[in-house]
Amino acid sequence: MSRIGNKIIEVPAGVTVTYNNHVATIKGPKGELKQTLKEGFDLKIEGDKISVIRPSDEKQDRALHGLYRSLIHNNIVGVSQGHTITQEFVGVGYRAVAQGQILDMSLGYSHKIMFELPKEIKIKSESPKGAAPYITMECADKELLGRVAAKIRSFRPPEPYKGKGIRFAGEQIRRKAGKSAAKK
Repeated sequence: MSRIGNKIIEVPAGVTVTYNNHVATIKGPKGELKQTLKEGFDLKIEGDKISVIRPSDEKQDRALHGLYRSLIHNNIVGVSQGHTITQEFVGVGYRAVAQGQILDMSLGYSHKIMFELPKEIKIKSESPKGAAPYITMECADKELLGRVAAKIRSFRPPEPYKGKGIRFAGEQIRRKAGKSAAKK
């Protein structure tokens, strides 16, 4: 029995959910998202409450039950409030400047990296004095936002010796002692 799949999804005011031909369409003030469900799964919409119904108790259906419930819930939160991710650029000379949908990054390489963001993502970059520069991205689609954040991080992942690189806000990097710690 899936604990997550059985939870009821509350639909906030201003969000409409329709379901036909195995596609759930979620519309809200921040946009519109679609989620396709596997054959046999069904959505039961009763006023402002939604429940996901699975076709059988097979292992695959039980696994997808919780997944579909989480995806639909994330879409509802996305179109009503939006999702945000903040990334810090830690390192001497590291910087990021957002110019429209282009992110211009200097990450210690011999060249700048210009990364074009999808049109659904809104980005804001800041460089406070005495702190690491950071970017804040906002989007209704949590999956797209996560993929873009992972791609940006892949340009310079945090390294364990000095902690330099692109990291998510609040992320703790496990630090290693260098060679000098072994000489005793």
